[in-house]
Amino acid sequence: MVEEESKSCCVELSEKGGVENKGFVQNEALNEKECAASSQEETPGTCAVGINSAAIQNPDCEVLKPFAGMPKEVLLKFSCQARYRVTREILFWLIIASTPVLVAATVAVIALSPKCLGWWQASPIYQIYPRSFKDTNNDGNGDLKGIQEKLDHIMYLNIKTIWITSFYKSPLKDFGYGVEDFRDVDPMFGTMKDFENLIAAIHDKGLKVIMDLIPNHTSDKHSWFQLSRNRTGKYADYYIWHDCAHTAGTIIPPNNWVSVYGNSSWQYDEVRKQCYFHQFGKEQPDLNFHNSAVQEEIHDIIKFWLGKGIDGFSVNAVKFLLEATHLRNEPQVNKSQNPDTISAYSELYHDYSTTQVGMHDVVRSFRQTMDKFSIEPGRYRFMATEANDQENIKATMMYYGTSFIQESDFPINFYLINMKNFSGNTVFETVSLWMKNMPKGKWPNWAVGHPSTARITSRIGKEYTNVINMLLLTLPGTPITYYGEEIGMENIASENVTFPEKSPMQWNGNLHAGFSEGNISWSPVNSDYQNVNVEVQKTQPNSTLNIYRELNLLRNNELPMHRGWMCYIWNDSNVFVYLRELDGLDRVFMIILNFGQESITDLKSVVPELPPEATIRLSTNFSNTGKVVNTNSIKTEKGEGIVLEYKTRKPVHTMDAFQVKCFVAEKACYSSAFNLLYMHC
Repeated sequence: MVEEESKSCCVELSEKGGVENKGFVQNEALNEKECAASSQEETPGTCAVGINSAAIQNPDCEVLKPFAGMPKEVLLKFSCQARYRVTREILFWLIIASTPVLVAATVAVIALSPKCLGWWQASPIYQIYPRSFKDTNNDGNGDLKGIQEKLDHIMYLNIKTIWITSFYKSPLKDFGYGVEDFRDVDPMFGTMKDFENLIAAIHDKGLKVIMDLIPNHTSDKHSWFQLSRNRTGKYADYYIWHDCAHTAGTIIPPNNWVSVYGNSSWQYDEVRKQCYFHQFGKEQPDLNFHNSAVQEEIHDIIKFWLGKGIDGFSVNAVKFLLEATHLRNEPQVNKSQNPDTISAYSELYHDYSTTQVGMHDVVRSFRQTMDKFSIEPGRYRFMATEANDQENIKATMMYYGTSFIQESDFPINFYLINMKNFSGNTVFETVSLWMKNMPKGKWPNWAVGHPSTARITSRIGKEYTNVINMLLLTLPGTPITYYGEEIGMENIASENVTFPEKSPMQWNGNLHAGFSEGNISWSPVNSDYQNVNVEVQKTQPNSTLNIYRELNLLRNNELPMHRGWMCYIWNDSNVFVYLRELDGLDRVFMIILNFGQESITDLKSVVPELPPEATIRLSTNFSNTGKVVNTNSIKTEKGEGIVLEYKTRKPVHTMDAFQVKCFVAEKACYSSAFNLLYMHC
């Protein structure tokens, strides 16, 4: 027995004559006889393996200690000792026990976490009219390369989404909205290669881009129309044709329908010897969406541009997609008016030429085609709709779809754009109109400018420019900024300018405001460009540009601003007051916007639970930022906007008096203990 243990000790560890191997060398050439002889001479007793001196039976045997490079046989002896086995077993069972706990915690976090905001929700949308943004080839027209050249400006504004209005190949009737070729870029703006380079540059900067989709009509120069007027094959029924009566050499249209631009919406075609229908200009014949082949053509166009990398569409003029096939006369607004004198669009109720049964099915089919391109993570394809139903808010809300069938992500909100008079009361009424009619769980949007309307600064006055931007960037939902609003651009004040709201972007104080280095510009530059331009305003702390930028930073960085509650607090002829708060977060932001004259507002009497003082987090007058104000006497100057910050443990949206005055789109609750958001408060 002793001999076997001695042999084992010798085989396990050898240092060419020593028991403790400090050289970590195993003598593999040592045969069993040499080992036995050596063990008899040098190791008369049993060697204890370990470091416990009590376990050593022979005082002449040196203790074997753990060392690096131990052979398997020695390692196994140590691993069999109780203190190692117990530790290992404890760790093993801890891991086994913690695994289901970790899995359960992960599942719980995922289940309780609110849905992440989409890219189209997290950032404002910057709308660009490309002909007026930046000219790079000195022909006086903005182009796609110009947009690419100015992407850093979009980044400076902290904006992540760009909306480029129509750049299709077109005769440029109605600013490119009468399309000649849906799969090509108009040479004025560049080439398809320029577009592809622009898309790549936008995505390289982490931005998204959407474009216009114009399915309702084409140009009369489109190949489809040319084939249709000649009754060629399937194209014969691509447009809405009808026989027209002839009386004394005069063409009498099939009914009294009037185009948006006035006069009859029927135009006689000498080639086909019939009238075709057009909701807009006579050069823009309406497509026949009762024809499934036409619908399939538009689906193919959607796929084409999505394949090019577009992140979404704004679908134009959707309420005009279908018309009643019976072609009855539309009812007159003034029934006593002579029917023969009707020529204006506003003189009829358009019961048979807009929002027909089946129209929403067509729009939903667009959504379904886009969803096929949204499967890839992080590549959701966005869809907005432009209907401008004006006072018919119920019709507008239908474009959201239902809780079961999605339609557009949101219909473009024209209600602030259409406002005639701005005051604290009218702004409140317009905001409230949208929020109280919006379906539960849907996402709002806001815009005050558009290529087809006068600029907001010209409509209500330049002294209100900053407060309007504060309204856009602090309301819940997605703000849409028309190019130039971030610097307070105005319409050109000249009767000789046809489109004053589309004047070139004002980049600096150089010739043509830096829009073009050529000798001409397609439209005159506003005469105020020396002072109202990007370059100058970057150097002015209290400029419209820097206020816009700070507001957007506030929106991006503060949770209550982009997914919290909004509660109306007060409104009168001068001010509109609301707050933004989030469940579980004690930090509240109250926004006070002055759309009238200088005013002093006592908010403490409206909400007694307010603290006596609050801090101005941001003001359109930078000198007021950081000041402390009394909540029972808050002074605002004409056109001033203030964001107050204070802390409270009692949110306003939980108070009975404000239950009907509070709204939330994407509800979330904040846990300060875990610093995360969850759904169920």
